[in-house]
Amino acid sequence: MPRIQLLNPRLANQIAAGEVVERPASVVKELLENSLDAGATRVDLDVEAGGVKLIRIRDNGSGIDRDDLPLAMSRHATSKIRELEDLEKVISLGFRGEALASISSVARLTLTSATDTSNSGWQVSCEGREMQASLKPAPHPCGTTVEMRDLFFNTPARRKFLRTEKTEFNHLEEVVKRLALSRYDVAFHLRHNNRVVHSLPPAANQLEQERRLSRVCGPAFLENALHIETEAAGLKLWGWVALPTFSRSQADMQHFFVNGRMIRDKLIAHAIRQAYRDVLFHGRHPAFVLYLELDPSIVDVNVHPTKHEVRFRDGRTVHDFIFRSLHRLLAEVRPDDQLNNARLESQSQPAEIAPQQAPMSFRPSQFESRVSETEVREQLQGYTALQSRPAASPAFQPSAAADFAAPQDGEAEIPPLGYALAQLKGVYILAENQHGLVLVDIHAAHERITYERMKTARDTQAIRSQPLLVPMTLAVSEREAACAEHSSEMFGELGMRVERAGEESLVVRELPVLLANSDVEQLVRDVLSDFMEYGSSDRMLAHIDEILATMACHGSVRANRRLTIPEMNALLRDMEATERSGQCNHGRPTWVQVSLPELDKWFLRGR
Repeated sequence: MPRIQLLNPRLANQIAAGEVVERPASVVKELLENSLDAGATRVDLDVEAGGVKLIRIRDNGSGIDRDDLPLAMSRHATSKIRELEDLEKVISLGFRGEALASISSVARLTLTSATDTSNSGWQVSCEGREMQASLKPAPHPCGTTVEMRDLFFNTPARRKFLRTEKTEFNHLEEVVKRLALSRYDVAFHLRHNNRVVHSLPPAANQLEQERRLSRVCGPAFLENALHIETEAAGLKLWGWVALPTFSRSQADMQHFFVNGRMIRDKLIAHAIRQAYRDVLFHGRHPAFVLYLELDPSIVDVNVHPTKHEVRFRDGRTVHDFIFRSLHRLLAEVRPDDQLNNARLESQSQPAEIAPQQAPMSFRPSQFESRVSETEVREQLQGYTALQSRPAASPAFQPSAAADFAAPQDGEAEIPPLGYALAQLKGVYILAENQHGLVLVDIHAAHERITYERMKTARDTQAIRSQPLLVPMTLAVSEREAACAEHSSEMFGELGMRVERAGEESLVVRELPVLLANSDVEQLVRDVLSDFMEYGSSDRMLAHIDEILATMACHGSVRANRRLTIPEMNALLRDMEATERSGQCNHGRPTWVQVSLPELDKWFLRGR
């Protein structure tokens, strides 16, 4: 082994740059965060060749004092923290003092700045050689301009890993978009090769915020988004969540901010996936722009070099708050919410989006179940009898079909899904409402209604469990055994009885009745894994819901079952009162609206 020696400053900074500077987008992220931390209300960004040749960022922030400019290029030099205790309540985006030193070690960097108390500006330059910064006077208004040229000019091996100009600029533009979503009070202006790409003015109210949101995420997102704003236990969640029918083939429209910092966190991602669990089609991803605000002292942002991950002091509380807030929001959507806030578009639906449903805003639920708890319980308990009915026997029985006949003109207000006109091929209901034509998938709609009633029955009774004839013993780690012992009450709430039998063993004595035939060992291990990672588990409920969904599917109206007009209207009214009625149990849409302008366009009317 060679003798131990200190690395020279240039090499040390280039090693650090490997963590901080991956591509031009990484440089833009670090420099823009510095501008925001300096209190800038306007940021101008000029880029050439995808950011490889030039990145110039100018802001109107507080600026840097003359004597601090050379120090700003040094590693671990920062104005944002002073003591170890400051790390426990970080409110700035940057705080480690590595960015400028790392960037200047692999590029030619010039920093020009002036404060509101200085008579003139000063400029400091560094070109990645011996890391010696040169200082000279330069005219500049209050604020800072950072100019980076020739990224990786002295590390050609790393430059080979850069992609095409278009690809690198796309990554860079995505960073600008995310930061523009994080700070609505700041104006962002982006030019690429002297061409204006984005010009985003400040957004002071929700209308202006939604205008920026539309320009960054596209108008289709906003047209299909629910707005949410809720607070509890010192946590505040607000932002926009897309309808399940506006799902994506990949997770490319998911923006989550914690105290203004864009993060990707497994705990948060799990909570959001759980909220969308039985309304999202298999293999699709939800879209959202969400903001979580909480006391900085209960979240640690210093757990990853790029600061994309955070750690919460009470992860279970955060997880449950996000899940319950979004779950309630998605559950309380009704057809009248969608149609009262409709922005029906005459143009055809984008290919990425599932069949169109009208957008809506969040409002308190008006849902009152038509079916009593006793009736729902009987429906659940009578599932076996329902399965044994002859095929010709009607599976759908409206309680009072005569009450759902369409009124004469002018008699009453038209309900959201309108009134049935006919049945198409035994599969679809054709209905007329005030906007035009409504198409309803009969089986999918009734499947959701039956499923929600079964879940209500499950929730009004405790999860029934039964003892295993032969208790099952599992070999686990000591940490897993301790977690199971500590979580015995949570296991009990899920209808399971799991006891610690030794240092590294567990014994399973009871399981929910509906899961008696499941893979016991895998189920317990999965639930235990959730307890250890998230502090809670939804796997048991997910398994039970899957069984209820299958039961609901078998117990719903089948294709080619002919319904009378009153029966069809009864189904429409039940849809208007049922949670999540816009999607079936598998996440497929249950109904679509075709507006009169769309129909006119099909038939070239008005041309």
